[in-house]
Amino acid sequence: MVPPSARLARAALALALCLQHLASAIEVPLDSNIQSELPQPPTITKQSVKDYIVDPRDNIFIDCEAKGNPLPTFSWTRNGKFFNVAKDPKVSMRRRSGTLVIDFHSGGRPEDYEGEYQCFARNDFGTALSSKIHLQVSKSPLWPKEKVDVIEVDEGAPLSLQCNPPPGLPSPVIFWMSSSMEPIHQDKRVSQGQNGDLYFSNVLLQDAQTDYSCNARFHFTHTIQQKNPYTLKVKTTRGVSETTPSFMYPYGTSSSQMVLRGVDLLLECIASGVPAPDIMWYKKGGELPAGKTKLENFNKALRISNVSEEDSGEYFCLASNKMGSIRHTISVRVKAAPYWLDEPQNLILAPGEDGRLVCRANGNPKPMIQWLVNGEPIEASPPNPSREVAGDTIVFRDTQIGSSAVYQCNASNEHGYLLANAFVSVLDVPPRILAPRNQLIKVIQYNRTRLDCPFFGSPIPTLRWFKNGQGNTLDGGNYKAHENGSLEMNMARKEDQGIYTCVATNILGKAEAQVRLEVKDPTRIVRGPEDQVVKRGSMPRLHCRVKHDPTLKLTVTWLKDDAPLYIGNRMKKEDDGLTIYGVAERDQGDYTCVASTELDKDSAKAYLTVLAIPANRLRDLPKERPDRPRDLELTDLAERSVRLTWIPGDDNNSPITDYIVQFEEDRYQPGTWHNHSSYPGSVNSAVLSLSPYVNYQFRVIAVNDVGSSLPSMPSERYQTNGARPEINPTGVQGAGTQRNNMEITWTPLNATQAYGPNLRYIVRWRRRDPRGSWHNETVKTPRHVVWNTPIYVPYEIKVQAENDFGRAPEPDTVIGYSGEDYPKAAPTDVRIRVLNSTAIALTWTRVHLDTIQGQLKEYRAYFWRESSLLKNLWVSKKRQYVSFPGDRNRGIVSRLFPYSNYKLEMVVSNGRGDGPRSEVKEFPMPEGVPSSPRYLRIRQPNLETINLEWDHPEHPNGVLTGYNLRYQAFNGSKTGRTLVENLSPNQTRFTLQRTDPISRYRFFLRARTQVGDGETLVEESPALLNEAYTKNQVDIATQGWFIGLMCAIALLVLILLIVCFIKRSRGGKYPVRDNKDEHLNPEDKNVEDGSFDYSDEDNKPLPNSQTSLDGTIKQQESDDSLVDYGEGGEGQFNEDGSFIGQYTVKKDKEETEGNESSEATSPVNAIYSLA
Repeated sequence: MVPPSARLARAALALALCLQHLASAIEVPLDSNIQSELPQPPTITKQSVKDYIVDPRDNIFIDCEAKGNPLPTFSWTRNGKFFNVAKDPKVSMRRRSGTLVIDFHSGGRPEDYEGEYQCFARNDFGTALSSKIHLQVSKSPLWPKEKVDVIEVDEGAPLSLQCNPPPGLPSPVIFWMSSSMEPIHQDKRVSQGQNGDLYFSNVLLQDAQTDYSCNARFHFTHTIQQKNPYTLKVKTTRGVSETTPSFMYPYGTSSSQMVLRGVDLLLECIASGVPAPDIMWYKKGGELPAGKTKLENFNKALRISNVSEEDSGEYFCLASNKMGSIRHTISVRVKAAPYWLDEPQNLILAPGEDGRLVCRANGNPKPMIQWLVNGEPIEASPPNPSREVAGDTIVFRDTQIGSSAVYQCNASNEHGYLLANAFVSVLDVPPRILAPRNQLIKVIQYNRTRLDCPFFGSPIPTLRWFKNGQGNTLDGGNYKAHENGSLEMNMARKEDQGIYTCVATNILGKAEAQVRLEVKDPTRIVRGPEDQVVKRGSMPRLHCRVKHDPTLKLTVTWLKDDAPLYIGNRMKKEDDGLTIYGVAERDQGDYTCVASTELDKDSAKAYLTVLAIPANRLRDLPKERPDRPRDLELTDLAERSVRLTWIPGDDNNSPITDYIVQFEEDRYQPGTWHNHSSYPGSVNSAVLSLSPYVNYQFRVIAVNDVGSSLPSMPSERYQTNGARPEINPTGVQGAGTQRNNMEITWTPLNATQAYGPNLRYIVRWRRRDPRGSWHNETVKTPRHVVWNTPIYVPYEIKVQAENDFGRAPEPDTVIGYSGEDYPKAAPTDVRIRVLNSTAIALTWTRVHLDTIQGQLKEYRAYFWRESSLLKNLWVSKKRQYVSFPGDRNRGIVSRLFPYSNYKLEMVVSNGRGDGPRSEVKEFPMPEGVPSSPRYLRIRQPNLETINLEWDHPEHPNGVLTGYNLRYQAFNGSKTGRTLVENLSPNQTRFTLQRTDPISRYRFFLRARTQVGDGETLVEESPALLNEAYTKNQVDIATQGWFIGLMCAIALLVLILLIVCFIKRSRGGKYPVRDNKDEHLNPEDKNVEDGSFDYSDEDNKPLPNSQTSLDGTIKQQESDDSLVDYGEGGEGQFNEDGSFIGQYTVKKDKEETEGNESSEATSPVNAIYSLA
């Protein structure tokens, strides 16, 4: 039989394993519209402090405010019993609030209302509780009457004057004064203790010159009560003997003190002696807490702020003077009221989800945890099968609507208690997009940008992004989708412009919003101002030509010496520059042009130098680099500085603008010159700051607008004395390079930081444990390796510089880590839920932190496509992975191929690498919509038909059920109606009978599966003349018969040209058939025979030319054309579709009718006619 303790242990282990499977809670956004619509249990938002002290002269207000939906109602208990507010006329409750108001204007005693109050806020979904508020009325009691006798004391003896103030609430502030209201001077001999008494380490004769009165100031009444004054009578002796110290407070050699964690600890030691002793403080076994200690009251008090458990131990004070010393040991014990480790948080779940409330607190002694529900002990509440209490955790499984409640966790020990409210609310809410509708985001090209789409829903919706309403989910490459709904672009390009749609989906519905992204051109100054040297009174112009995005408003401003430039009457600001009229010496300086838009800005700077010499002389003189400075001299020699003076060289007609001082040292980098500092061209002497233990040598370089001079001759050397380093190395870090080591590295000091010979580094390290001991090693190289370290544990590291003169100040502590090892465990209970045809949701049980053996970087899901559900389709089995950074137990894998079998395994990764792999999971992906067909080819063999040919989609993503072909005719901006053809899945050709030989056609083709239509492939038929029929011409031109025909036509054209040349060379008269509207002159003598002298200036007859055989030649429209070879009419296409219009022209109808002797149109007749 299993003992009960073993069964309890097994149950606890099972519960711990179960908690790792629980879903994370839903977070309700702060949007007021959302919160006002959702049901919400009460939440206390304001309450009075636990220990509440009030002024008896004022009304009493006990705060209690809460929020919830519906608005909560309030009630109170007093001293554990119901407090009926309505029965007491002095007590009222504020409207829509639980704040109590106790009014004493009509009389009454505030003391009658002292007690312990607690507020309850209720609505339909639960009850929330305030802390128990202990109400007390401030008290300022009078000082009891007493007679104070004169105190006689020997000179040099110790003395304490007791105050014993009346007990007040809160305790009064004590201070000592004389009866004439003069403050008592205090020092290490005379001081006031924490109990209010006034202590004299030894009494002097002068102490009797005044009296001593203790005063108490009360907080609320702001009154000061004065005790009857003490009068001293000091008895003198011949000489005051010196005495060793002894303690006046505390008594004896040891004492103890208990303090609560988080408060200030005050330790006090007051000693007597002649002379007055000095007090010093120590802690046994270590140093006083760093950064938390403060000495007060002339070192007689040690204050340690914000005490923690590490401050426990034995402290001792040492009182000493020249006669001796004495010590007192104080044992400090630190206890703790309860404090939170994990405060329970509100939990919002969807129906059917799991969750948990955790309430973990610590204290000394260990606090006890008690759970309440709606203000009642959870043991007495109605049973809830979906709820299980296990110590500091409540586990909820398969929650349902109606399970909402407010749970209270009470952690208490003998020093106090904590009370926290946390509600559990079960919601089912459809998705909602919280961002404004139709956002417009502008970004500069190539900049990073982010599109936000905050959303809410219960269960938590899945959010996806799409561009321009189509395509796959955007995630990967240039896009990165975040879990909060944001879509980040690493680099915005022009092609990224468009409308982005975010869609949030859960089982209750979906919501979407659109964001328009505009990518703008950057603002750039293409021509900025240039350094200029101008004459006083001239008119310089500073250029600033800007190129920017025309859709953005550009603002151009000018700065002078990095301050806004006042544009006065002498300056004119233009679109592309700034002009200064009558420039003066005060205009000299740096000018900066700043071009900015709402998205970005650019700037350019130039220096304007104003000279007093005439401009014409400046232009006439040749400009060269300055001569080198000379005669360097070192004066005012000091430990850390020296004055360097030089004589400038000739500026060679271009003013010197700068001097650069360089130095060289001969210990670490002899012969290498380094820039030390730079100075304006108007100075020739400067005080240089120096470092210890450097043997300096200086030189100077002059600079003008032309360039830099040669370096001056070096100065004499100056050796500075050594000193201990003033700084420690930077960049200290510790990291493991192997599983059992830690390499400590740092940036070493340079030559001007060493400050002395034999520079070395003291490396100290220890495990990050206050009780651990420090190890140290002295090295000269900037690296030290610690071996045989545990796997991935934190270390405290210090690196201190040291030379022969001493050590640098105490270095800061840096945290490093020893080497990592591969994780030892794999994620378990990997579960896969298919979201859609391309994405799955993963959940897993996280590995225990002890098995990671390093810093957890991420969980990785390795997956590969095992096969396609389509037969005979080859797939790539390349392994891929998705990273889930951080300690998480869920993620989404997207961009999978639909209708495929996949395998998946998970690992956890640290800085060393991947851990063991989990069990391989297999899962199929459902069908999806196909990709677009691989291509769509369009051919037009003639004017009546168009042939389409396409190939199947590269990624069917399922079983194809057919193709959808839509097409429409268009001519310019006019479009016809859209026609639709549904085609079989095996069909890859289609012939369209044209109804219009002029219009072009636009085709939309997409494949289809059972899930729906896939991506659309859009193509347009080519232009009629330029594209389609040009292709046909090329095809015809390759035929042999066509080549022969063209050669014959060319031969005939050549014969015609030869005959025409012969005829024209003979001269004579030519028959005329006027194709124009003008008429022949009737007076012309050649009109009667129908001829005239040919007198075209470009074609005059040759001398002695002969006439034709019959004296006339029949007029042709063109001497070198084949017009008579055609069949008349406009140019047209032959029967095979080729275009032959260039070989024919339209005949003039009037000419044909008016020419009675027109010849036959065959080529043979034409030749005979011309001959």
